[in-house]
Amino acid sequence: MISLLLIPLVLPFALLPLARRAVLQVRPEVALWAVTATSAALAIGVVACLGVLLLPLALKVPAVAEWAEVVRPLEAGPHVVAVAVSALATGALTVACATGVRRATAEVRRFRAAHDHVAGAPEAGGLYVLDDSRPDAYALPGARRRSGRVVVTTGMLRALAPAEREALLAHERAHLAGRHHLFLAVAQLAGWCHPGLAAAVAHVSFAAERAADEAAAKASGDRTLTAQAIGRAALAVTRDQERAPLPSFATGAAGGPVPARVKALFSQAPTRRLAPVLLAMVLVCGAAAVSSSVGAIWLHDGVEVAQGEDPSHCPMSLR
Repeated sequence: MISLLLIPLVLPFALLPLARRAVLQVRPEVALWAVTATSAALAIGVVACLGVLLLPLALKVPAVAEWAEVVRPLEAGPHVVAVAVSALATGALTVACATGVRRATAEVRRFRAAHDHVAGAPEAGGLYVLDDSRPDAYALPGARRRSGRVVVTTGMLRALAPAEREALLAHERAHLAGRHHLFLAVAQLAGWCHPGLAAAVAHVSFAAERAADEAAAKASGDRTLTAQAIGRAALAVTRDQERAPLPSFATGAAGGPVPARVKALFSQAPTRRLAPVLLAMVLVCGAAAVSSSVGAIWLHDGVEVAQGEDPSHCPMSLR
């Protein structure tokens, strides 16, 4: 029983190599959807399994056992193993929740500060220009009555040629149009649930940047020009490390591994929508779903037996 609920806690480590292959083999927007959806599904499985694994330890608390009407010990496997796994699950879930609340609060604080930072800046068609000598450009998503906006500093405008500016702005507009901040936020939230999913956040970011690069190249009609704009913008930002505080889901000019992005723009755009790696992601999610469901049903049957139910009435009896 316990082993079935442990499988979904291990499967997220399989996402990293799959995500790495997906962002290289299929179209960026497809890879973005696939890796983000898989991260979210596996994160849900992790949290659900940790929650179910709390039961063996929780039902040993007299008040909880009385509330659950438990009249006999819960048989969830070897006693020592069941209690140890349940204790570890309790600790992991507590840490994940505390980390999520703390980091989410910090993200909201940075998000509000970023909007306050551009308040009052000259605006034209969703483009905000900050009078700042530090080169920077980013897509700032909207919230409530605040619409999404592309923010660029005068330092960045001076660092690029006119045609390169248009390519860079097209890249940032593509982030807003594709709502890439939502994908990044979901991936980041999943990463707070499991270290294996945290490692996949970089691949979601890379897929988002590649999708915006391809959109900018299509808008400008020149892949080489777009590559030059991305490279120069990244170099300009790198030369000045001091930047305005931004939430992790706000995409910037130097996002992702820039050399890999530039190299991809100098080659043909990927056209594949399907690849074996996407099927592998579906199988990983399916395995997590089946193992967690069967484990949860089995443990539920065990609780019913502990409550005095007839074991023969349980569809997956522990006998």
